[in-house]
Amino acid sequence: MKTKVTALLVLISTLYACGNREEAFQKIIKNGEAQGSYYAVTYYDSLNRDFGFEIDSLLKAFDKSCSNYQPNSIISKVNRNEQVVLDSLFIGNFNMAQEVAQETQGDFDITVRPLVELWGFGLKHSDSVSAQQVDSIMQFVGYRNVKIDSGRVIKTDPRIMIDYNAIAQGYSVDVLSHFLESKGVKYFLVDIGGELYAHNTKYGGLPWKVGIERPKDGEAYGENLSAILSLNNKGLATSGNYRKYYIKDGIKYAHTINPHNGYPVQHSLLSATVVAPSAALADAYATAFMVMGVTKAQLILKRHPNLDAFLIYADTDGKFRAFVSPGFNDLLEENSIQ
Repeated sequence: MKTKVTALLVLISTLYACGNREEAFQKIIKNGEAQGSYYAVTYYDSLNRDFGFEIDSLLKAFDKSCSNYQPNSIISKVNRNEQVVLDSLFIGNFNMAQEVAQETQGDFDITVRPLVELWGFGLKHSDSVSAQQVDSIMQFVGYRNVKIDSGRVIKTDPRIMIDYNAIAQGYSVDVLSHFLESKGVKYFLVDIGGELYAHNTKYGGLPWKVGIERPKDGEAYGENLSAILSLNNKGLATSGNYRKYYIKDGIKYAHTINPHNGYPVQHSLLSATVVAPSAALADAYATAFMVMGVTKAQLILKRHPNLDAFLIYADTDGKFRAFVSPGFNDLLEENSIQ
């Protein structure tokens, strides 16, 4: 009897596959370089379509709009106070960034670009930074000092410079995600430099699984994981100060700049992983949390139920500890930090 039942199930499965095009879904992986990092797009498509050209084109268009490292990009021209026509990518990043800035009371701020350059995390390396230099720049840093009006960027001071690095990677993930959705792709994962968006599950119902790195200086990417979670119809981003930093005269200078005082942040929070409705929101809030620290981040999470976070910090003994919001805890499959 068991053999007959098995044979019947195989027959039903075969007939179903013949009558249902979804059974012909192909797994397709497209990867390459983008925004100084990598991209990896995994999707399942019953038509076996290759979107590699479109993905590359979208990423190139994004760089031409929002990359501080492209001298002829829209944002570079804005920072040089040149006349330029703003596109939807630039405006979309700007509007979302300003919303997050307002919600975080300026902990997230796209006008920190001159400070990023001063501290040696931009296009130039700085050998020394004085308090006078910081004070002079702080006179015109502040998200309220810039706006878009009638298709133009309006600054209160021409020295104001915009930096999308803390939101653009997530926003570009969303751009690719919207493209795939527009093509009718139902199952996909977009990953650009570790900023992610998962649409539904993998084909067949298995979850997309994502690892969170342990924040330790000098380790290779993915060498040690703090946690593994399932991601479904959410964006995810991680920000931390254990990758981009330098040490001078025994002092560690992290790449996250506090827009309230102009100095690299120094507190116990080591990394912030945020899950949000979009990758751009996750990206922006992960950076904001790194600026504000654990306590204020917890208050933000209470006010915004659409956000969840996994915050790794060091206790007074230097041991790793984690704050995990309830919604994030529901996504966790493994967690090595308590």
